[in-house]
Amino acid sequence: MSADAMAGGQGPRIGELVERFELEKAWLVDPVLGREGPGEIVVVDGVLESVNWLEGPEAAGVTDRGVVVAPGFLDIHAHFREPGFEDAETVATGSAAAAHGGYTTVAVMPNTQPALDEPGVLALVRAAAAASGSPVEVLAYGAVSVGRAGEQLSAMGELADGGVVGYSDDGAPVKTAKLLRSAILYAGMLGLPVVDHPEESELTAGAEAHDGYVASVLGLAGWPAAAEVQAVARDISVLADALGDEPRARLHLTHLSTAGALDLVRRAKAEGLPVTCDVTPHHLAFTDEWLAGSRRWSWEALDSAGKARDPWADGVLIAAPYNTSLRVNPPLRGPIDAAACLAALLDGTAGAVATDHAPHTVVDKEVEFGRASNGISGIETALGVLLSFVEAGKLPLMRAIAALTTGPASVMAASVRTASSTAARPRGLTEGAAADLVVFDRAGRWTVAPESLLSKGKNSPLVGRELPGQVLLTIAGGRLAYEAADAGESGD
Repeated sequence: MSADAMAGGQGPRIGELVERFELEKAWLVDPVLGREGPGEIVVVDGVLESVNWLEGPEAAGVTDRGVVVAPGFLDIHAHFREPGFEDAETVATGSAAAAHGGYTTVAVMPNTQPALDEPGVLALVRAAAAASGSPVEVLAYGAVSVGRAGEQLSAMGELADGGVVGYSDDGAPVKTAKLLRSAILYAGMLGLPVVDHPEESELTAGAEAHDGYVASVLGLAGWPAAAEVQAVARDISVLADALGDEPRARLHLTHLSTAGALDLVRRAKAEGLPVTCDVTPHHLAFTDEWLAGSRRWSWEALDSAGKARDPWADGVLIAAPYNTSLRVNPPLRGPIDAAACLAALLDGTAGAVATDHAPHTVVDKEVEFGRASNGISGIETALGVLLSFVEAGKLPLMRAIAALTTGPASVMAASVRTASSTAARPRGLTEGAAADLVVFDRAGRWTVAPESLLSKGKNSPLVGRELPGQVLLTIAGGRLAYEAADAGESGD
């Protein structure tokens, strides 16, 4: 691949139309068709003009371990912090980080200041997106309640007319079952989903880490799995009841982290309830032993019988304990729960991987562990984390790409109002459509470092670690969103 292939030898700048781009003998992945293999693409005037699948001698030497082309990724859960917390992230820096991670569409949460509970705040987010110059599409959820205080419903109808893609009080759960039922009913009438952060707050007051062996050894207050399981049970029960009054009601449960909660969703889906869920890269790949200084992947923390290993006995504690970049909500769980997240991704219980990208300032993170703000800056490392699963033989490449594209799109499409929007488009390699692509070198490796992250948030436990899958190029809606400085040196 060469930058000379774009715009007649003069590559476009960020935000500009890609006049011409050709890529020969790459590995194409189309999760809509369920097809992957050697191929070539041509983009002309921002449109994916041709997709040519290669066979026979023409395909010789092309493997899935080289340059890969996939549809642009869709993140259905991220925090860009604007308005109100621009010292941690802005829509502009968040969009740049998203493009670096291969994302072309991002849905941001409403826990801004002020909360996104009325159309005026939505207008601020949209104005910031337009001013950023990035072609990454920034969508937004409206708050369920005024000020996210859990007392009364927000201006849901006005927010729907303004174009929100759903409602959430994320950062916190919808406070009461009564308010949740009202929100599900009203959102259903508007053709939009409610996205809940499932947490029983009475069980998590003062909690710092997953309630288990690691927390006990480190002296951290336990955060029980029951807090998530009980909340998911409540939410599913409320949804089932609300469907009797509003059959268009939809519920999405975000960042699930426990085997018990995922099993409840699995059973609810089997019963035909309109509930979906996602898992995050960090709940898939990290475990609570990272708090003690381990840096092995989640699957490496299980023995041959599927039981959790003892990190102290195994001698894998290579980093300093209490790294505050690992403080998240919900907390990192044990390896058995992480394995359950992977199983849910593989069997379709969890339709999507959502980053829960949560950038924070140094001031908010470089404090005592229990006082640190929750969140990982993860939108730039999500692909590398999933490709680590692929390299280990734990996740097929097609499934990894689907979890970042068609899976999130299907969650969006479950909403009546967003079913025809760009967020819910099929996200395949569709000839004649505006090019929405990510090109990455699966064999290329990059080291996560503060200077390599375009997000303002450097709060990643992966800093210093090498990841597979260097993103070379991201094209969003036919326009250049990201290009690696050395992209012209990779591929054919």
